[in-house]
Amino acid sequence: MLGKYQVSSMGFGCVDICPVGYYGCSTTKEDMLRLVRRAYDHGITLFDTAEIYGMTVSEEWVGEALQPVRDKVIIETKFGFGVAENQPGTLNSKPEHIRQAVEGSLRRLRTDHLDMLFQHRVDPEVPIEEVAETVGQLIKEGKVLQWGLCEASAQTIRRAHAVQPISAVESEYAIWWREPETKIFPTLEELGIAFVAYAPLGRGYFTGIHNENSRYVQPDRRSVLPRFQPEAMMHNMPLIRLVQRWAERKGITPAQFSIAWVLSMCPYALAIPGTTKYWHLDELCGAPDTRLTTNELGEFNRELERIDIMGHRANAAIESQIDK
Repeated sequence: MLGKYQVSSMGFGCVDICPVGYYGCSTTKEDMLRLVRRAYDHGITLFDTAEIYGMTVSEEWVGEALQPVRDKVIIETKFGFGVAENQPGTLNSKPEHIRQAVEGSLRRLRTDHLDMLFQHRVDPEVPIEEVAETVGQLIKEGKVLQWGLCEASAQTIRRAHAVQPISAVESEYAIWWREPETKIFPTLEELGIAFVAYAPLGRGYFTGIHNENSRYVQPDRRSVLPRFQPEAMMHNMPLIRLVQRWAERKGITPAQFSIAWVLSMCPYALAIPGTTKYWHLDELCGAPDTRLTTNELGEFNRELERIDIMGHRANAAIESQIDK
């Protein structure tokens, strides 16, 4: 459940549904429209985008692709950066900016309401209560149906929820990044809030196509992330081998195992991996049918704890915009 909506346990992350996405992949509009529709044909009913993805292009393409089935899917989008001002690196959650962002998203997504609206990053310059009040007004107007926070601390979640109940929190969560388990899961469980896990494949790390010789260059954003630097790639190879060994044991691919781990660890979690490849989408859509038993989770996690992981998940610039 995503708030009051029942959705597929695996959604589709649309950060790369644009000409050049987060991971540097060049795409065409025609291919991406077909890819989004293919995801729906596979049974995916949750699609996650944002105004900043492709500087509004992702919303435009997702909106066009899903228009014929708009009443059968749930679309998440986000505000919180200075996209309209052409300042995508600047946080902005001022009330007037939120309204401007929502109007733009409604237009681009070809809809009269947003099923799920996230604050993309917490803006320290705007009290979260003021953000919640603004979104609450949009909910009363029928332009937004539910809302949530991304990469928010437990304290911020509680403060926002007290003003306008939130339905979900979206944060990075994967085999090599488990901080949400101690930082926010207890809060979500207490308040009955869903969890949306982005980058559940470790930004492609667990797909089985990377190794110690993999290198990343701009515009692939991984080129600036500590865990994807050459020394870290070499150091962390035991982690890839662990996932590969367990995937073989379960009779699935490493990518499918990574999704299954997320969904098994947190029963109220939704995973939103993304891709620009048809074959990879087809592979991922086989993941939600697999779960790990309690004993398997315990055994795997004990092996995982014995592996030393080098490098932080984010660089200093990205880390500075994450709410602590």
